[in-house]
Amino acid sequence: MTTPAQTRHHAVDPSPESVVDGDASGPRVCDDMTVEVALSLMAGARVDHLVLCDGDDQSTGLITLARLAVLRDSPTYTDRIRLRDVLPLRRC
Repeated sequence: MTTPAQTRHHAVDPSPESVVDGDASGPRVCDDMTVEVALSLMAGARVDHLVLCDGDDQSTGLITLARLAVLRDSPTYTDRIRLRDVLPLRRC
């Protein structure tokens, strides 16, 4: 007899901002993923954030479901926007 896995539900971050955090935990995805695909993945995985990675699998930031929802509802949204386009610019 198997025991069903418990699903952990995360609260949605009310802040619409992206957070850059190299030590974040959670599902890791490539930052060239589109917002639409990311929203679908988040819904399926029942998570409130994704850890973004570049082509070298280095963490580039963390994006929240709340941030993507605000973006999707904005008049400037298109289905071609990639997650890397949502992250704030980093200053060197």
